[in-house]
Amino acid sequence: MSAVLPQPATVTADVPAAGRRHAVVVLAWLVAASALLALLGASVGSTGFESVLRMGQDALARQIVWDIRLPRTLGAWLAGALLGLAGAVSQGLFRNPLADPYLLGSASGAALGGAVAMAMLGVSPSTAGWLARLGVTGAAFVGAAGAVLLTLVLARGVQHTLRLLLAGVVVGVVLSAARDLIQVARPNILEAMQVFTMGSSAFVGWQACALMAGGWLVCVLTAWTLSRLLDGLMLGEATAASLGLPLAPMRAGLIAALALATGTAVAHTGLIAFVGLAAPHLVRSIARVTHPWQVWLSSLMGGVLLLAADILARWLVAPQELPVGVLTAALGGSYLLWLMHRRTLGGAL
Repeated sequence: MSAVLPQPATVTADVPAAGRRHAVVVLAWLVAASALLALLGASVGSTGFESVLRMGQDALARQIVWDIRLPRTLGAWLAGALLGLAGAVSQGLFRNPLADPYLLGSASGAALGGAVAMAMLGVSPSTAGWLARLGVTGAAFVGAAGAVLLTLVLARGVQHTLRLLLAGVVVGVVLSAARDLIQVARPNILEAMQVFTMGSSAFVGWQACALMAGGWLVCVLTAWTLSRLLDGLMLGEATAASLGLPLAPMRAGLIAALALATGTAVAHTGLIAFVGLAAPHLVRSIARVTHPWQVWLSSLMGGVLLLAADILARWLVAPQELPVGVLTAALGGSYLLWLMHRRTLGGAL
């Protein structure tokens, strides 16, 4: 009788049947919440729901809803989805529930790129050359990508998690200092930079929505495909390597998805705090799932959180509006303080 050879260990993306059903229910609730918030977002503004009702016979009402409210609503959801996805990848990759999507310096790089573009275009747009074609949004994206590349160079690749974290912190501090120097030298950009650093979806149009949607699709499929590594890393790097996972290529792919997600979101909506940090925490609090599910649920949760905050920012002091980044920082910070208060001092978040 032939012996039965043991099968090589693998990291499975499945969860028990009850867990799968729970995850599907949460997914359905998040999709429904996204749809309801999208309808509400199209209705919130200085003219209220009246513009939606008059779309058929009033060209101005149609323009308000179709050209301003709808792209802004979709853009806020997409930016939140990108940040929620980036938060799930970052916390899984660094095995730290406090890991932020901006840890690799992408936020500071985007802010520096935006400051450079504003300073140069404000002085002489005609002589800015390629920068004029990129615009502030393109320059912010290039700055975010450049910051992540600089972090990888300083960390000498993706092999060492601690070195990546330290390099990201250093790059973030240095690029933030460079941005501050530009603002001191060009005080005329201070107001525009203030809008960028506080976050806003007010300038998102249909073209920006298309770019964010394409970026989100690439990032979420990449992260979902490579999420076996995130499950393996929960057991430790040595165990993940013993399971036959190619750590370096998979980690590089996840970092690329993380950089693309944060760069795309920040370039179009500015610096928005706590969405990427809070979304995975909320998902873990309501659904015990592995990372293939968590990638999708955190992304949807991020979209719901940022769209809800954007609608609230437009409604609270209407017809004026609050910076959405300030609102997410206040609400997200309060949530994390409450979460810390709930847990014992020795327990993990």
